[in-house]
Amino acid sequence: MFPMLTLLSMFYYICLRRRSRSGTRSEALGSRRAVELGQRSALPVTVEVEQYGKEVLDFSSHYGSENSMSYTMWNLAGVPNVYPSSGDFTQTAVFRTYGSWWEQCTSSATPFRRTPPNFHSLDYLELAFEEPVYPTAVEVLETYHPGAIVKILACSLNPFSQNPPADVRWEVLWAGKPNKALTPQARQFSPSIRQISFASNLLRLEVNSTLLDYYTELDAVILRGVRERPILALYKIPVIDINDLSDSEEEISDAGGLCCRSGGENRHNLGNGYFDRLPYELIQLIVSHLSVPDLCRLAQSCKLFHKHCCDPLQYIQLSLQPYWARLTDASLSHLQSRCTLLQRLNMSWTGNRGAVTAAGFCSFMKACGLSLVCLELSCCHFLNEACLEVIAQTCQCLQELNLASCDRLQPQAFNLITKLPNLRRLVLYRTKVEIEDYDVVASMLSTRCRSLRSLDLWRCRNLSERGLAELVSGCRLLEELDLGWCSTLQSSSGCFQHLARSLPRLRKLFLTANRTVCDSDLEELAANCSALEHLDILGTRMVSPVSLRKLLQCCPRLKLLDVSFCSQIDSRFIQELSGLFPNVSIKKSFTQ
Repeated sequence: MFPMLTLLSMFYYICLRRRSRSGTRSEALGSRRAVELGQRSALPVTVEVEQYGKEVLDFSSHYGSENSMSYTMWNLAGVPNVYPSSGDFTQTAVFRTYGSWWEQCTSSATPFRRTPPNFHSLDYLELAFEEPVYPTAVEVLETYHPGAIVKILACSLNPFSQNPPADVRWEVLWAGKPNKALTPQARQFSPSIRQISFASNLLRLEVNSTLLDYYTELDAVILRGVRERPILALYKIPVIDINDLSDSEEEISDAGGLCCRSGGENRHNLGNGYFDRLPYELIQLIVSHLSVPDLCRLAQSCKLFHKHCCDPLQYIQLSLQPYWARLTDASLSHLQSRCTLLQRLNMSWTGNRGAVTAAGFCSFMKACGLSLVCLELSCCHFLNEACLEVIAQTCQCLQELNLASCDRLQPQAFNLITKLPNLRRLVLYRTKVEIEDYDVVASMLSTRCRSLRSLDLWRCRNLSERGLAELVSGCRLLEELDLGWCSTLQSSSGCFQHLARSLPRLRKLFLTANRTVCDSDLEELAANCSALEHLDILGTRMVSPVSLRKLLQCCPRLKLLDVSFCSQIDSRFIQELSGLFPNVSIKKSFTQ
């Protein structure tokens, strides 16, 4: 009992020391309340401002094309076009993917280790408003399959200001886990948001659609806020947690110390908690479960952990995407000495608005890119031709390169990619690659890439039947082929039937929005492509229930079938097929 009393007495003594140094919490809270009451009586009533988005500044992907307004992110600016109606409308903002289908494909990237468990974001958009306000509410009008939003952030930068601040800050207003609404009907999503200390007219929505049954559609965003800083935001409420009970070594020494320092065993290296007695490999394994920020913090605790946390073996693969808001040139410089064995690097979404410069990136790549085999750089707007030149010169082992939505790279810069001899996966979605004749590209692929497994030609509008015939004749190992919105392809030429006969390993085929796909095409797929798993024939008028049933009977591995806007396929028949083939997710969107 007495040792316990002694311990409690020491605990009480430390608390008194802290209170005497900084004042009691009750006094601080009391004085704060007094100031608030005095201020409230003197301040006028604050008027709340309501505003819709003015301009979409940035986004990671969208379903539509760059020269159209249908299903594009630009539809999110302005007042609602659809809400409160529900359904599939072209006037809404729609991201490129949904569900887990894309992750199951051969072309999907291998996930990075050490991704924080609370980082769920897969897509984003940034929306500017007319007037900076201190946010009090954010309302998102979701018109179809809601539940994708996982994070809402506000930025200190006014994108319309001529004098941007030197330090751009992003603060999280709300964060949650991927969700799936009970119904696909429209809703107004208005989560409870936290107060921030600056006015903002730039919001960022991050989404994760993996749990959704179909594409989520967003119609408008409302930002509510006040022009004057709320009085509660002027004072930070003290957070009382276990860390407040720790104290300096001087105070612990004055109190007699909480650690017993007598005896030889107790004097042995108390600084690292006896970790030095564990095998080096075991400590490495324990440390490998930490996130990058935690590694950096732990490295400052003692020499032993500094050695383990700075070991290049801990940085064979590195994902910096979750830290896009904080990553700078200084961060990359700090990591250089640790990343000499780096093989996989994800810098997607990072460095925008000057946080990372082309020079800083090039310096990092020259020091750490020699062993790289995978480089993810989607939405890195700082990239220029000099960056690609450094990648081409330094990363000769590179096998995977993702430049999706790097829309500020000029066309001539992409010529440098030809200097990467080992490339096996290349993503150029939403870039400025200039291709005048896709038939030439198809012909080159058929002769030089005969082992090609996956090809995405989404919205390649000048690919002809001749080019497609050459492609499938030369690349017979294709497992994935996306020809969505390739409107120049006509079924009457026999191109889709020739495709089915030439690609027996086909697992994914998207013929989205090709109005000419017919029963003969589906019959050839049923006869020759038994490994088919994903098929999208959205929008065709020529497919009948008979051929669709035959396809399902002959393709036992089929998991996804999209027949939205197929005029001969009604909802009653879909229900019948769903009962007969319960393992197939059959999609048919609706418009209310």
